[in-house]
Amino acid sequence: MKSPFPGMDPYLEPHWLDVHGSLIYLTKVALQRQLGDDLVARGEERLIVERPDFKPRSRYSDVRVVEHGHFGSPVTAPSGVAVAEPLIFDLVTEPISQRFIEIRDATTGGRVITVIEFVSPSNKQPGDGRVQYRRKQNECIDARVNLVEIDLTREGQRELLVTELELPPDYLTPFLACVFRATWQKVGRKEVYRIPLTERLPAIRIPLRAEDPDAIRDLQSVIDDAYESGRYDRTINYALPATPPLSDEDARWADQLLRADGRR
Repeated sequence: MKSPFPGMDPYLEPHWLDVHGSLIYLTKVALQRQLGDDLVARGEERLIVERPDFKPRSRYSDVRVVEHGHFGSPVTAPSGVAVAEPLIFDLVTEPISQRFIEIRDATTGGRVITVIEFVSPSNKQPGDGRVQYRRKQNECIDARVNLVEIDLTREGQRELLVTELELPPDYLTPFLACVFRATWQKVGRKEVYRIPLTERLPAIRIPLRAEDPDAIRDLQSVIDDAYESGRYDRTINYALPATPPLSDEDARWADQLLRADGRR
């Protein structure tokens, strides 16, 4: 079964680690067919450190070995009361990888032409993920590299090159895409694609070299393919509220949609 939503499915966000991997791979494959012989798309990654005091629910699997107290003779307090054995464990900050796409020029030794980011919730929370994402934004601008930012998550504070204060009210949608073109003389100029919950995801332009026509990526098709390949229709319980919660207006709309589709 397909997602019941006409555009972005908000119930995919708790599964973002798997969804993100699918979006990167599917987008890379689709773009490869449009790039010709001298441009190549590559999946790249950066490591970030997740602090244990931010967002305690894990988005990735891990293993812990804990020590249950001290071995040896029981300890007794002067009053004769047995001392409780504590649970001893370490809080560890673990590096996790975030993937993105680089389009490179094979004729110039692999010079980066365009970077495509599907923004993750960890890029929008305080910590190393946000710091590294901002650094990547600045590096692209300074190096005159095209940057395509696609934000399909609602958790956290949006960290695109365009701020919400710069947008008209009808562009303050739950999801958003932003494109910086290296060929523009005005560094502050951006392309913005509004992405409401209630509408089909747009097909957006992916800038390449100045002499190249834009590549096109249909965001709806990549979400549909990611949903199908992940078989999320078998695991998502649409009877429950979305996580994070939808706005009151979107929640009422989603409830009507899911009831009409028989998911509630």
